[in-house]
Amino acid sequence: MRDDSQAAVQAPTDPQELAATVGAAMYAGDAASQGLQMRLEAISPGYARMSMRVRGDMLNGHRTCHGGFIFALADSAFAFACNSRNQNTVASGCTIDYLAPAYEGDVLSAEARERSLAGRTGVYDVAVANQDGRAIALFRGRSYRIKGQMVGQEPPG
Repeated sequence: MRDDSQAAVQAPTDPQELAATVGAAMYAGDAASQGLQMRLEAISPGYARMSMRVRGDMLNGHRTCHGGFIFALADSAFAFACNSRNQNTVASGCTIDYLAPAYEGDVLSAEARERSLAGRTGVYDVAVANQDGRAIALFRGRSYRIKGQMVGQEPPG
């Protein structure tokens, strides 16, 4: 749902500019991603890349990054990718496979790519890797488009 400050932003017509504007608006209101110190590195239609440094308070009893934080990074990248066309979109389901541990100090990167977009639904794959390119997790998200936009005026009807 957008607030009045988001409604006041004019929606660009260029798809890349629109994705960047949507990404900035989403990030400004995303307390969860900001709280985990995630960074939006890149966004384009159907694509987003985010990063996050693994902090000491993100470690589990094995002294590796808790899977929930890896999931949160992948889920945030998924959210930015599936909303990049300025159509409010939510998750309808997702799965994750953990491939390798991440450690304190690692910088994880989650790269989300749209695989299918038909009607109101989409499928997105997110690859999470560390700073050395080692695969950490694979995430697949299913999206569902709802009413509304992140920026600009909603179309009539």
